[in-house]
Amino acid sequence: MISVNDFRTGLTIEVDNGIWRVMDFQHVKPGKGAAFVRSKLRNLRTGAIQEKTFRAGEKVGKAQIDNRKMQYLYANGDQHVFMDNESYEQIELPASSIEYELKFLKENMEVAIMLYQGESLGIELPNSVELTVTETEPGIKGDTASGGTKPATLETGLTVQVPFFVNEGDKLIINTTDGSYVSRA
Repeated sequence: MISVNDFRTGLTIEVDNGIWRVMDFQHVKPGKGAAFVRSKLRNLRTGAIQEKTFRAGEKVGKAQIDNRKMQYLYANGDQHVFMDNESYEQIELPASSIEYELKFLKENMEVAIMLYQGESLGIELPNSVELTVTETEPGIKGDTASGGTKPATLETGLTVQVPFFVNEGDKLIINTTDGSYVSRA
């Protein structure tokens, strides 16, 4: 058990028969009444986001999540196959459980699979990934001074806003938390 006063971003907890990750939290001490903790939680099984308020000092169960390094192999219909780098054991995850992460996944990419008591809850991507631009409009000479952006489609099908100087075939570093352009690789 863990006190809600010890919440931190990324902590996994068990509440209402679900496994939740703390995305954001705020300790509130009103002038009148008891203190409480306002939190934003994401259900690791369904991906649903919920705001929940706890009384200060309330205890919740801490979920022990194991992260195993695995390599993304290929898509098999609606299933996506991952292989453990040490035991060569393969697991399949449905596309519906990793819908957001698929925008950043390339074959042979190494990711962390989140496991809770043998049940796979999803994948954890690195903070940034390197992807190649497959389609974008050519930049016009002199447009870079304005600091504008244009859409670019990447090898995984993800579309991001990039500066005018980015061309087809360029390798870009993309932030996986919000899907934004970081820099050229």
